[in-house]
Amino acid sequence: MFLAINEIRHSKLRYTLVMGVMFLIAYLVFFLTGLAYGLAQDNRTAVDKWNADNILLKEEANNNLNMSMIPVKTFDDVKADEKAYLAQTAGVIKGDGGEKIDVSFFGIDKDQFLAPKLAEGKMFSNDDEAVADSTLKDQYQIKIGERVKMAGNDKTLKIVGFTDNAKFNVAPVLYTTIGAYQEIRFEAQKETENTRINAIITRGKVQTVPDDLEKTSINSFINELPGYSAQVLTFGFMIGFLIVIPAIVIGIFIYVLTMQKSEIFGVMKAQGISSRYISSSVIAQTFLLATVGVSIGLLATLGTALVLPDAVPFQVNGVFFVGISVLMILVALIGAFFSVRTIVRIDPLKAIG
Repeated sequence: MFLAINEIRHSKLRYTLVMGVMFLIAYLVFFLTGLAYGLAQDNRTAVDKWNADNILLKEEANNNLNMSMIPVKTFDDVKADEKAYLAQTAGVIKGDGGEKIDVSFFGIDKDQFLAPKLAEGKMFSNDDEAVADSTLKDQYQIKIGERVKMAGNDKTLKIVGFTDNAKFNVAPVLYTTIGAYQEIRFEAQKETENTRINAIITRGKVQTVPDDLEKTSINSFINELPGYSAQVLTFGFMIGFLIVIPAIVIGIFIYVLTMQKSEIFGVMKAQGISSRYISSSVIAQTFLLATVGVSIGLLATLGTALVLPDAVPFQVNGVFFVGISVLMILVALIGAFFSVRTIVRIDPLKAIG
């Protein structure tokens, strides 16, 4: 370690460039990870809030929530430890400022477990009220008591409360009654025996499932959300390759620096300094450069997260970031082992000339 630190101090510019490359790559990896995680969460946070085990959908709906149409009376035929019904549709609302906002409507029973935990305000009490995801407040400045109008529909809803982290397919969720859902999707005036819902959500053991319904685990349902799996896989492969790149870059830099110092290493060997000591110094150098570069990249990412606008789906996951940091440092060390082989093979007599 003594040799490694002294050499870095002696060639500050050279090793600063290596550290800078590591920082830039680490910053890119962390930033993409935050974007990928945030975007993935925006697809599923409303589903995660259910804390449910299974979802029952129409058999022919192919696990597509929007395509599943179930008569509300079927709800009584399902036997489970806990159950709740859900009606969902996408829509567009207009705020007082006239801006159009893509949202997802969840028609629920406020007395069932799908009712969201309120961060502000109160729960809806009739077909003209709704509880909204806090994105509408933070990003669009919609306040409690404000009315929003449906685009292409005369229906209006009064926002009476907000809940945190409630997005579905990247759109903020508005929780309202089944009756309001009927008006929004079918323009029906009231809930009747012909009312359709989209799904039945269950917790615990399910004893009875009607023949025309299909039971799917919540995890499988999330993975089959349109575009979700493709998005996660794309970002996963991208981040994976970006973790491997530092190993190649750092390995090449250290290898080139080692070759440039082969004569010095030869003299050191002739003086009785072992290959093991020299090799450990090179590994220590790589560890220091990678650790400092990754740490600065992580701090820069956390700083960037503080100034990003609300519209950017960026979320920090501590477990992911720590795991990626350790992995990047380990992979960089593996790349440095190629230089160790070169050091071991240096012949002191040839190096001295």
